[in-house]
Amino acid sequence: MTTTNIALITGANKGIGYATAQELAARGMTVLVGARDAGRGREAVAALRAGGADAHPVPLEVTDPASVAAAARHVEEAYGRLDVLVNNAGIARADGSALPSETTLATLREVFETNVFAVVTVTNAFLPLLRRAPAARIVNVSSEVGSITAMTDPESFLWPLTSVPYPSSKTALNMVTAMYAKELRDTPILVNAANPGYCATDLNGSSGYRTPEQGAEVGVHLATLPAGGPSGQLWGHLAAGDSYGVLPW
Repeated sequence: MTTTNIALITGANKGIGYATAQELAARGMTVLVGARDAGRGREAVAALRAGGADAHPVPLEVTDPASVAAAARHVEEAYGRLDVLVNNAGIARADGSALPSETTLATLREVFETNVFAVVTVTNAFLPLLRRAPAARIVNVSSEVGSITAMTDPESFLWPLTSVPYPSSKTALNMVTAMYAKELRDTPILVNAANPGYCATDLNGSSGYRTPEQGAEVGVHLATLPAGGPSGQLWGHLAAGDSYGVLPW
């Protein structure tokens, strides 16, 4: 069994996931690139290796329980444990002009399948391997739009947003994070939610004002927390400048 820390990042073939893989590899970790498109996963791994990373592809469709189970078996057979799980894969959808009254159940279900249900599926599948690690870290990539406090504050820059599917999925993900942190509070495993900020990725048509690399800083910080670090928090980019901190639920 390798003594190098093993990190699995879902949706790691592009955007924040790829940047997270780069940064964790730069810190000496073996990075497992989870990607639903096997070809794109291999391409990402080739690019990471060209930069000196110890990277390996893991075909992983997070909404398919069979695919998740197969990925968990592969990691167990190849490495015997998992030190870091970054649940990064996510989608954003909206109907009409993004008003709550225009939201369809089909869109809501589609977003929750990836952003919430899949996180539970993946976390549960890999939790036995995370428990085998000396001090595992689980990072759920969330968003400031999941903060009910911020979204309902008329003084917040988020106040104009009205879409239901994506924000509510991140609110649910925040609660998922808090509940896993509660279950695992007496173990060395730390579970936190990351707010990368508004980053330029495919998720928003590259309209964000932060780079994927800047967004990845948050998840990398949470993935490398020392023993005794916080658990059950939404932590990351704050609206004011480039500062970071705990965000309100």
